[in-house]
Amino acid sequence: MKRRTLITSAGVLLAGAVARPALVRAAPASTLRFVPYADLALLDPIITTNYVTRTHALMVFDTLYGLDASYRAQPQMVAGHTIDDGGLTWRLTLRDGLLFHDGTPVLARDAVASLKRWGQRDAFGSALFAAVEELSAPSDKELRFRLKRPFPLLPEALAKPVSYVPVIMPERLAALPPTQAVTEMVGSGPFRFAADERVAGSLNVYRRFEGYRPREGGTASFTAGPKVAHFERVEWRTIPDGATAAGALRSGEIDWWEQPLVDLVPGLASQAEVRIALIESAGLIGQIRLNHSQAPFDNPAVSHALLTAVDQGEMMDAVAGTDHAIRRGPCGIFTPGGPMASDAGMGALTSPRDLTAAKRALEAAGYKGERVVLLAGTDVPRISAICEVMGDVCRKLGMNLDYVATDWGTVNQRILNAKPIDQGGWSMFGVFSGGLDQLSPAYHLAARGNGRAGIPSWLSDAPIEALRDAWFEAPDLPAQQALAAKIQARALAVGAYLPCGQYFQPSAYRRDLDGVLTGLPLFWNVRRAAG
Repeated sequence: MKRRTLITSAGVLLAGAVARPALVRAAPASTLRFVPYADLALLDPIITTNYVTRTHALMVFDTLYGLDASYRAQPQMVAGHTIDDGGLTWRLTLRDGLLFHDGTPVLARDAVASLKRWGQRDAFGSALFAAVEELSAPSDKELRFRLKRPFPLLPEALAKPVSYVPVIMPERLAALPPTQAVTEMVGSGPFRFAADERVAGSLNVYRRFEGYRPREGGTASFTAGPKVAHFERVEWRTIPDGATAAGALRSGEIDWWEQPLVDLVPGLASQAEVRIALIESAGLIGQIRLNHSQAPFDNPAVSHALLTAVDQGEMMDAVAGTDHAIRRGPCGIFTPGGPMASDAGMGALTSPRDLTAAKRALEAAGYKGERVVLLAGTDVPRISAICEVMGDVCRKLGMNLDYVATDWGTVNQRILNAKPIDQGGWSMFGVFSGGLDQLSPAYHLAARGNGRAGIPSWLSDAPIEALRDAWFEAPDLPAQQALAAKIQARALAVGAYLPCGQYFQPSAYRRDLDGVLTGLPLFWNVRRAAG
């Protein structure tokens, strides 16, 4: 299986040979029309790691700190902070004029409740709260962290721009358990979510929040600096068919296609009115996640045996073809080229692929023909591609595979089900993680062993958790790198998940858009050029 066959008429459409009814009229100058990579099925960024939800959250909510393009934490909702008692007391002061979309002021107690909810879900957040003796709001403007031990990465934790995002919401919403979705989208970010215009599976609308006060001074850089919303309205339109989306971009019916199919990029690049750019500069890394809470993957030996059958080259051939300019490998637990990348334990992924030997290893590990449910998100081509390859591998290994092809929104809902397979549970699913998410143990949610407290995968592994705790206390970069290598070796040994390779996904937008930032799809600073 060297190439996916998901596009049947794209080339004909790009050549202009197929007539197509207009999707929508051209957008007015004050409206930005965006096509996300998948439907926005879940709205609460604390209950899911779905990237489309993360992108939505960065529009609606704000964070106490932001990250600039050099990944340095900068004050965002806070005016600043002071540190006392040898690093054990941090006082954060909210800047003036912060309002929620319902018109109420943002208070310190809102931030306290929001961070406590986030800290129960997030890897970086849990590390921070393990060092917290008390988090309180002595006044409406001040948050106070009293720590049991110094935690110098506190601003970096609160600036985290990737799943789970430490967004600030009203206390009445943040009081909900982190496993229960909030029922209202009330943030304090530059855009308001227009719930009354939502059409599930098709349309989501955001209106500029006129009560938002951007930070004064400086320039917009990743999630730091002034967040100025130049568009009065942003429409997210779900267009599952790539050929239709490509035609809509060419004609100006949409302004920005987050992730055009790789096959269509050359044709789009030839259009004078379209710009191709790498927005997510750290790339995307494929993963096959395993459900470690039930058979067969509650047995680490089974998970590791399956790891030895994964061919990252074949996976990336299916996703991106043979264009090695947009691929990188081999890919371990941490982002290739990043500060924590290493060769530790990589033999399981880089040794010659031998399915016959992998089948013997699977049997020796104790696989007894248990049913394996693989959830494949068919409307996200890269996810569908790695799932197709994975399904083929499972069949060749003689596994009892139940391949469930469905939309990505349904996958995201089903993976929250921790019940047995015969009650709607699951065994495996494909996903892509941004390279930002895998730069270090602070961000990497899948390199955890915290069981039910973690993301759907639910691996319980005390050695990984102990190594991760030690990483946060490491005195310098070399010590961090040594511990990250041990984390990688352990994660591969127990088959925490199956790394599938890294590629760099182009984005496409109309040339009349100026100010598009890099790092993630962000909607402030973007404006339509005059003329």
